[in-house]
Amino acid sequence: MMLLSVSSTLLFTAFLCYLVATLLFGGAVHDKKQQQQRSHKRFALWAVIVTVLGFLANVGYFLTRWLYTGHVPLSNMFEFTTAFGMFIVGAFLLLYALYRVAALGLFVLPVAIIIIAYASMFPSEVEPLIPALKSYWLTIHVLTTVIGEAILAISAFSGLIYLLKVIDLKKRSMERFWLEFIMYTLVVVIGFVAVTTYFNMTGYEATYTYVDKEGEQASITYATPPLIGMHQYEAQTTGHMEPLAATPAWINAKKLTTVIWSVLAGTLLYGVLRLVFRKRLAAVCQPFVQKTSLPLLDEMSYRSVLIGFPVFTLGALIFAMIWAQEAWSRMWGWDPKEVWALITWLYYASFLHLRLSRGWEGKRSAWLAVGGFAIIMFNLIAVNLIIAGLHSYAE
Repeated sequence: MMLLSVSSTLLFTAFLCYLVATLLFGGAVHDKKQQQQRSHKRFALWAVIVTVLGFLANVGYFLTRWLYTGHVPLSNMFEFTTAFGMFIVGAFLLLYALYRVAALGLFVLPVAIIIIAYASMFPSEVEPLIPALKSYWLTIHVLTTVIGEAILAISAFSGLIYLLKVIDLKKRSMERFWLEFIMYTLVVVIGFVAVTTYFNMTGYEATYTYVDKEGEQASITYATPPLIGMHQYEAQTTGHMEPLAATPAWINAKKLTTVIWSVLAGTLLYGVLRLVFRKRLAAVCQPFVQKTSLPLLDEMSYRSVLIGFPVFTLGALIFAMIWAQEAWSRMWGWDPKEVWALITWLYYASFLHLRLSRGWEGKRSAWLAVGGFAIIMFNLIAVNLIIAGLHSYAE
């Protein structure tokens, strides 16, 4: 238990370090005046030092939890998502060592913070592995996949900074709409953290029986007021609101309810932020990216995909099929996670094709990079939380 306690402390330390480093990176890019360059360099230096300390604490969390459990900590949503945040920071540090773009840290670290906070909303208890996970392919397949996705994520952050710099936010356009929508989705994830924290603190629970997709009766306990009911549900507790609708058996209504509550809370929070700043959130971020070089951002985004795509291919497709053959005696079964891994792979393959064959650089490439990260996050959040499948152990 001591190792588990140390692991949790190290993760919290990493969270705090990333938070402090975000503020320091903000100091490194906050002013364009020439006489402030020396101050900016000091801020950037301390920001990197604190980020490295946070990353080392994050790696310490990962290794101590691995020692405690006896297997790589990637077997559930809490473990996978915290690892995803850790590897995003690791990929950023590698790119920063090559390109020295301080503005990148100002966007990467807040997202890493949100991802770790998102992970903390899931059960962190250590549980025995199900038979399908008792394989060294758990380490090979999942670890390679999460590293590939983290490297691809850096491409999206570079692309987002590129778009913030080149898009005129004073003119009404679809580009302005979609850029603001990206900001809105980040706030929705914060809404998820807020909603889950609130109902956890109040101890809310509502239990129902339902019929699962195999036609068998099962039980489920909601941690938020049940807006959506499971397939052929029946309440087992009284004094709670009744679900407004029921879902087919292939949808996890409990997690869909959480998503709806998150959207509602995130929309409310977004509205409050708009009132506070009196401008779009993209416009709030725009002044922090003015010193960045557009060709450099474009190169960073492209090279991140060049590195991340083959790593993702190995982990999410090749190693995954080998593991599927060992675990379920088939290499492919059209499970939702498998389908979306294929969709993600096809998307980035198209990205590289359009970049290399059609010359899609600059703004077009930036939009493609951001779209790829949206697919990765959809796979992580929506597919895991709503659609039931063989990968349900990762919920």
